[in-house]
Amino acid sequence: MAPHGEPPAIETERAAVGENMHGLQRAIFLDRDGVINRNIWNPDTGAFEAPLSASQFILIPGVIDALRCLARAGYLLFLVSNQPNYAKGKAGLNDPAAIHRTFLKRMQRADISFTGCFYCFHHPDGRIRDYTGCCLCRKPSPYFLRMASRSFDVDLPGSWMIGDRATDIVCGQAAGTHTAWVGEAWPEAPRADIRARDLREAAQIILYRDTAPGYGAAGRGKGERRLPSARTSTSDSPLR
Repeated sequence: MAPHGEPPAIETERAAVGENMHGLQRAIFLDRDGVINRNIWNPDTGAFEAPLSASQFILIPGVIDALRCLARAGYLLFLVSNQPNYAKGKAGLNDPAAIHRTFLKRMQRADISFTGCFYCFHHPDGRIRDYTGCCLCRKPSPYFLRMASRSFDVDLPGSWMIGDRATDIVCGQAAGTHTAWVGEAWPEAPRADIRARDLREAAQIILYRDTAPGYGAAGRGKGERRLPSARTSTSDSPLR
């Protein structure tokens, strides 16, 4: 990975189904931890957090099917993730790279290609000096979504940001995408366009909205029908 988490050339796809009338690509931007893989209980903090090692990287059931359906529908897939464990002194320098390699292997094994993977490794209150402080790329900043839009001709208004935290939803809203919340809703969370139990359910709703008459990927104006919520309720990257 280049400085500030610029995307590696994993693979770029141009699926005609995912193009709008101007030739721009629709995309799905995904948070990683809690959306693609399970969060891990950290007894030191008393909270579920991102995995600290590759051995803790466990895919959530249904994720592979969901990603396949979205890719076959023509969406480009992007990973957009805050990963401050090294900055906070919780993990070693090589751990983020090892987890990323494990993620890529799981995707390659399932024949799923991500057009780009964007990581922010900074934290405003970190312990590692070079990774501590304010940055441009940490969500809720839409920095990486806008970078993808420029680099890969992504149609942001026709795209989606999927996450399990308020920062993911604010990020998508700032970039002008649709937003999907997965998992339990937080009372203080901004309202997402849709809510779902997991990525598989979110993918089903997104595909329905973007293909069913009366919805459409670009429509968010007055009179748009809305599905009911699925729940009622500056440094070198360590990825080398």
